[in-house]
Order: sequence, then structure tokens, then C-alpha cells
Amino acid sequence: MVITGVISQFDERRGDGVLRSDHDEQFYFHCVNIADGTRRIAVGARATGRRAVGRCGVDEVVDVTVAH
Repeated sequence: MVITGVISQFDERRGDGVLRSDHDEQFYFHCVNIADGTRRIAVGARATGRRAVGRCGVDEVVDVTVAH
């Protein structure tokens, strides 16, 4: 399932963040899941990603891509 929304948090030191979907759900992501490999993403950027089950059994977003 594709998730579209806005990056609401990103911590460069820890390398993780939160994508708030257009349906007001929050999804965790780690910088290794940013599709272009930059390991950084701006707060407030529109982004899409694919919903997946993470290591702890909690939904997260992978293949995070900034919408242009």
C-alpha cells in the first residue's frame, strides 16, 4: 500500500523520522529506507512510501521518496 503525506519529524543524528499521511496517520521510517540513498530528508517535504511491517511488527514506511 502506498502512503502519501508530509515528513513531520526527522532526526539526522539518529537517522529516523515520521511520515504523517494525508489521512493523519503517523508512520516511522529509518534513513536506510530513503529511496535515493541520501540518508537525509527535510521536515515539511511531501513524500510517498510503501507501507511495510517493520522488525518489531509495527507498520513503517519503506522506499521513501520526496515528491517533486
